[in-house]
Amino acid sequence: MSSPSQLDQARAWLVLKFGGSSVSSAANWHNIAQVLRTRIAEGFRPVVVHSALSGITDRLESLLSAAMTGTHTPVLEHIDTAHRELAARLDIVPNAQFEAFMRELRGMVSSLAEHRRIDDGLRARVMAMGELLSTTLGAEFLNAQGISTAWADARRALRADDRDHATHQAGLLSATCDFSPDLKLQADWHSLNRVVLTQGFIAANAAGDTVLLGRGGSDTSSAYFAAKLQAARLEIWTDVPGLFSANPRSVPTARLLRQLHYDEAQEIASNGAKVLHPRCVLPVRQYKIPLHVYATQAPGLEGTVISENVADSAAQVKAIAIKKGITLVSMESPGMWHQVGFLADAFQVFKQHGLSVDLVSTSETNVTVSLDPTANTLKPAALERLAAGLGELCRVEILGPCASLSLLGQNIRGILHEMGSAFELFQDHKIYLVTQAANDLNFTFVIDESQGDRLVQQLHERLIQSIGSDRVLGPTWAQLFSDKDTSGVPAANWWEQPQKRRALLDIAARESAAFVYDAETLDATLAAVLRVKSVKRWAYAMKANWHAEILRKVYGAGLTLECVSRGELEHAFASVPALEPERVLFTPNFAPRAEYEFGFARGVRVTLDNLYPLKMWPEVFRGREIFLRIDPGFGRGHHSHVRTAGVHTKFGIPISEADELVALTKAAGVRVTGLHAHTGSGIFDVANWTETGALLGDLAKRFPDVVVVDLGGGIGVPDQLGSSEIDLGVLDRGVARLAEDFPNIEFWMEPGRFLVAKAGVLLAVVTQLKGKGDVHYVGVATGMNSLIRPALYGAHHDIRNLTRLEEPMSHRVNIVGPICESADQLGADRWLPDSREGDIILIANCGAYGYAMSSNYNRRPPAREFMI
Repeated sequence: MSSPSQLDQARAWLVLKFGGSSVSSAANWHNIAQVLRTRIAEGFRPVVVHSALSGITDRLESLLSAAMTGTHTPVLEHIDTAHRELAARLDIVPNAQFEAFMRELRGMVSSLAEHRRIDDGLRARVMAMGELLSTTLGAEFLNAQGISTAWADARRALRADDRDHATHQAGLLSATCDFSPDLKLQADWHSLNRVVLTQGFIAANAAGDTVLLGRGGSDTSSAYFAAKLQAARLEIWTDVPGLFSANPRSVPTARLLRQLHYDEAQEIASNGAKVLHPRCVLPVRQYKIPLHVYATQAPGLEGTVISENVADSAAQVKAIAIKKGITLVSMESPGMWHQVGFLADAFQVFKQHGLSVDLVSTSETNVTVSLDPTANTLKPAALERLAAGLGELCRVEILGPCASLSLLGQNIRGILHEMGSAFELFQDHKIYLVTQAANDLNFTFVIDESQGDRLVQQLHERLIQSIGSDRVLGPTWAQLFSDKDTSGVPAANWWEQPQKRRALLDIAARESAAFVYDAETLDATLAAVLRVKSVKRWAYAMKANWHAEILRKVYGAGLTLECVSRGELEHAFASVPALEPERVLFTPNFAPRAEYEFGFARGVRVTLDNLYPLKMWPEVFRGREIFLRIDPGFGRGHHSHVRTAGVHTKFGIPISEADELVALTKAAGVRVTGLHAHTGSGIFDVANWTETGALLGDLAKRFPDVVVVDLGGGIGVPDQLGSSEIDLGVLDRGVARLAEDFPNIEFWMEPGRFLVAKAGVLLAVVTQLKGKGDVHYVGVATGMNSLIRPALYGAHHDIRNLTRLEEPMSHRVNIVGPICESADQLGADRWLPDSREGDIILIANCGAYGYAMSSNYNRRPPAREFMI
């Protein structure tokens, strides 16, 4: 046990770990040098732990494989060249130690190529070369910068534990080390009186053999060193400035987590965050060493502090994490509930196959567990052997690829009742497993992997994005890097292009509010859907936007027009003089008898979505060809108000009434030539349409004249700029498979919002500003009278200050209109530049259901429409 004076002296140690991306560029190395100068000036004794250059560890893996086939020379030369090119950029010459390590690497690889035999010891020595080579360059550079630096071999400081229970492979390639305070190491390195620079990822065992700490081992190495040195703190420098409330590369609105408890940080790291390796938390937590996470490329940003002293411990979801590549193993046996030792026997099988179980869910007849790919080798052959072993105990099903999606934070159980609206997002998704951690730090769902990213974005918006800035939740990724290239920010939107931005500002100079539609963007979207060749006809749902010029463009591109009222029919024929009735679908809902008669009189295709007209007005339909709108029994969409199938919606003929429907159509002498279903809007899962198509294709066998199945529309539009979009290629392949299964049927679709949403924006002039404590308002010249979707659906529209696009988004505000309603809010908790009266606010994705749903409420006219 150290004395107080020794402990005080030891606390001057500061361990700084720099990852592969941090040590791979000259700009970052100059930042590292400046950070070290600052820490030295603050009175610390820095120890630098750093990784191999970015990509080199993977190259070394490839080198081993190539040596087994004698094709290693190009890979070896790439490794050598990468280091020498960095040295040139750093204006240093690789020293003798670097050259010795390169000779050693060449010798090991030549021997491997000759003998074609590899063991774990050789693998460990070769893989260690990434860190050994890179750190010689790092030490040389720091000395050249006037920072006196001593290079130290981590294998002389870190000793792997003897683990009798571990396999030989784990002992060499995934070792753990003793991290108790080491007064001798402290004295030895203190005597150097210099910055100490050493390696992450590597250590030595009792025999002096090189061992590895596994992938992510550099974080763990730095924590070991911090504990052994009794450091004042550990700093992990990476390519992001701390831990965030979601992956900021895919969720630009992810919030910086300013403070976390050790347990929260470990939970976030264990559930998919790549910034921090979960194994690094234990050593610093045990010795109460604060851990700070910073960005090497932006050393001035505040970062995340992980410690036992967290300012806010209230129940709160702080992060949403996702892990992909999850495999589920479902074990079912009716007799397991009274079978003593079933779980013990089952888990023994996992142990025999070297597989570690992560999540567990049980019932009386089923046990389902998850296997994490970061902890297991999940090759098909290994899973087949596992299934065979478990098959002797129960019926086994292997499911995947799946993703685990976790809500992370303090006291999750205490706020489950507040998450109702967030849990609604899972309505349209298959949930395989749900677990709630015993430590009350996470609530996890296992879902289909393909749905994971979008659910993370939607959950983040509902649970975290709207929370005001506090001691835990800091600025967003987009705000921190609004004036920088973040590599996660999408390419310019059409309204950011200089010429179009000027045109928008010119319109806004004349109009206090305006809807503006971009013809080129509309044309590009039309071209994209027309490339989906398996869909034989596209019908534009004109209720989304019935602007005459848009109707002419859509019709001119070859699409059919879909109308839902007599008024829309009359408007379509008036706007498109050459409109052919055969290219019009008429789908009224609870309309009076006269509307059906009007549709037949105009010669358009009429769709019926209720049995009542056939029962009560059979003469209207006798001898006619019609489409039938079927309710498949399920609805999908981003909000309950846009789900248009299922018992709780008014649309469609229930499929359970098929027998009566067949009888009524025969009795009325009606020829059913098409079946149609529309399950909702805002859908991104192609299975929605393929499942609907298969159901209607089977139903069509009961109607001999059916030649068309209309799959409906509802193709989702991303809520936030930069979010992933539907893959139309996947849709094309899915519908093509339907066509193979039902070769006598043409498949149609009805996009509305998808075609026009991104082509339109709403512009509004800033009228007033207001502050109420921490809440700030930006008032604009129009509101829910022009755009009712946020109030009606809770819809999200990205909002920008078009006047100040180049300025950093530094203020969190609510954007509100002039309507006398509390719901008159176009966007809540949005980041904007310092906005002023007269600025032009742009609301994106307003090409659909904007002007078409507008009103004169409060006797305020809605924004007018313009096409550019």
